[in-house]
Amino acid sequence: MTTRSAGARLGPRFAPQVENALPINGLLLITLLLLAVGLMMMTSASIEIASTQYHDPLYLFKRQLIFSVAGLVILLTTINIPMRYWYSASGLLLLLAYGLLVLVLIPGVGKVVNGSARWIDLGLFNLQPSEPGKLFLVLYLAAFLERHHDEVRERWSGFIKPLLVIGAAVVLLQREPDHGAIVILLTTAFSMVFLAGAKLHRFLLVLAVCIAGVVVLAIKYPYVIERFTSFMNPWADEYVYGSGYQLTQALIAFGRGEWFGVGLGNSIQKLYFLPEAHTDFVLAILAEELGLVGVSVLLGLLALLVYRGLTIGKEAEQRGLFFQAHCAYGISVVFASQILINVGVNTGLLPTKGLTLPFISYGGASLMVSCMMVALLIRIQFETASAPVRPAAPRARNS
Repeated sequence: MTTRSAGARLGPRFAPQVENALPINGLLLITLLLLAVGLMMMTSASIEIASTQYHDPLYLFKRQLIFSVAGLVILLTTINIPMRYWYSASGLLLLLAYGLLVLVLIPGVGKVVNGSARWIDLGLFNLQPSEPGKLFLVLYLAAFLERHHDEVRERWSGFIKPLLVIGAAVVLLQREPDHGAIVILLTTAFSMVFLAGAKLHRFLLVLAVCIAGVVVLAIKYPYVIERFTSFMNPWADEYVYGSGYQLTQALIAFGRGEWFGVGLGNSIQKLYFLPEAHTDFVLAILAEELGLVGVSVLLGLLALLVYRGLTIGKEAEQRGLFFQAHCAYGISVVFASQILINVGVNTGLLPTKGLTLPFISYGGASLMVSCMMVALLIRIQFETASAPVRPAAPRARNS
């Protein structure tokens, strides 16, 4: 069967195969720049700890370089997979996401670090199931919203069903626990359902339930309250060397950086003053070494990544490719929420929470999944460019 006949058989929501790819893709260029900046800053932030723990200053650089190459291989492979295959496999991907989230909770399988079972040791690297799980859930939600767009806009059942799917994942993530992934998943699900045309008043009721859930968690887990209070005043005597230590050291790094930084490689905070300097708090080291100017350039690249993803989704929706559109919206929100949380934690705008900065922080699973998400955006862009312009379905008012 030819690609043209397959596309016609599957209907207007799928575009035909791409025949003429763009010679230069802006999204790919942004990704390559982010990979280069991430590799440079992660190496600078990790030299001291790698030298002490592994007796090789470039040990973590070599590993991250391998992850980067693997991510690019995944990116190039994913670009060549038509979106209709992801649509067909969305149910299996949902089951795979649940399976990984259950697997990490099995004693002896999940790797426990600081009281949380969030990783599966694969030998070459630690897989964090929440990373691919977020993408697989986005793909499933996109397929669901494409199939049931009228029900989502008009009925409570269409609003509740996708949230139940996410709710099951939230329960499993809470068992780890991984509150950062929970926030990202809920933000992404609500955004996707809202952009699909669900009524606003329904979100208000669900929001009240979520707030009640946060209150219950705060009462059940005292460290949540401690993190919040230390975040409000990290310099207090009782917090500055305790739960507020990471934040105060990150703020010192930002203060030392001023406008242009102290120079690449000249950070003092990475010398064991700031814990997790090469993972969750690599932005603080970048601020110290490259200053406000360096941070602004990085945030500009990340903002362009999110903006381009949203515009790709809008273009796909205008051509009647609703599955592709919902995928692009969901992936963009995942990137945006993860960036906002990491930046907020590093700058003291949000309570301290372990969450990587896409393409910049050290970590194999996060980097490879981020490359895969960019590849899906590029694939959607190519399919949209080759699709005829179709009038989008009338969007219901979110009221």
